[in-house]
Amino acid sequence: MKVINSSKSKTLTIDENVKKYINHIDKSYLIDVVKEISIPRHFQYDQANNEYVANWIYQELVSFGFETHFHGKYSNVVAYNQNIRKENLIIIGAHYDSVPNCPGADDNASAVAALLACAKAVSEIAPDLPICFVAFNCEEDGLIGSFDFVTNYLPKLNLKIKQVHILEMVGFATDEPNSQEMPINLPIKIPTVGNFLGILGNKNSLVAVDDIAALGKTYIPDLPVVGLKIYFGAEKLFPDFGRSDHLPFWEKNISATMWTDTANFRNPNYHQLTDTPDTLNYSFLQKVTQLLLIEVLKNKYLTIK
Repeated sequence: MKVINSSKSKTLTIDENVKKYINHIDKSYLIDVVKEISIPRHFQYDQANNEYVANWIYQELVSFGFETHFHGKYSNVVAYNQNIRKENLIIIGAHYDSVPNCPGADDNASAVAALLACAKAVSEIAPDLPICFVAFNCEEDGLIGSFDFVTNYLPKLNLKIKQVHILEMVGFATDEPNSQEMPINLPIKIPTVGNFLGILGNKNSLVAVDDIAALGKTYIPDLPVVGLKIYFGAEKLFPDFGRSDHLPFWEKNISATMWTDTANFRNPNYHQLTDTPDTLNYSFLQKVTQLLLIEVLKNKYLTIK
């Protein structure tokens, strides 16, 4: 395993045409999404709310002009444009369910907000970009929504996927000293202040981790990015590395990264009634979403060397 910090990443040449697109990510929209869907929405225990949120996400994606539908018995929301079958497809994913009776503002309304804001911006800037947005259900029930998607949906489409980015809790950040913890017995060192975005990649996504860190340093230098590169299948030894919807992609050897604020290793409201919209850092969430947009747009506008 290797930890990389964006502060030590290479600085790229700034493309002013790409830089200006950062302004397409509206903080007020992120706030509105989080507030709208921060209600208990477990697939079984909060069924009505779960269905409401799924339908609300569906309508948002339709309003951006994407072809949108529900997939499978767990109602994953899938949206894409007409170029989905072209090479170098990008998939952006985030789960929309919560644990029972939990508002789930960070887990995972923050990530859904980032996904939708990115989708909105892409529809305005690069509507022909080969991209697919997926809001997964039932992440909190053993990732069964994303496993269903990867196992039963992707093979039928025979898509040529370049990269998958899974968003898992991306809205909580603080500059308080010693606010960042880490999994027990993990043989690495990470910052002790919980104000960074974590990027997790395994053998198929090591280059992506480096690229995201370099893009962060270049375009959003005030967003610390810490990447963890996992070698030799070490993710199998540490269960914490497989706790989100990137895992089904990893198991199929598809290049996938997880974007996270590190969940319970930073956020004291994890899976609690206190995981509410007022606890989030929306400036942090906006910067994360801006970086996500740049990472997506690089496939159209940039060549990283």
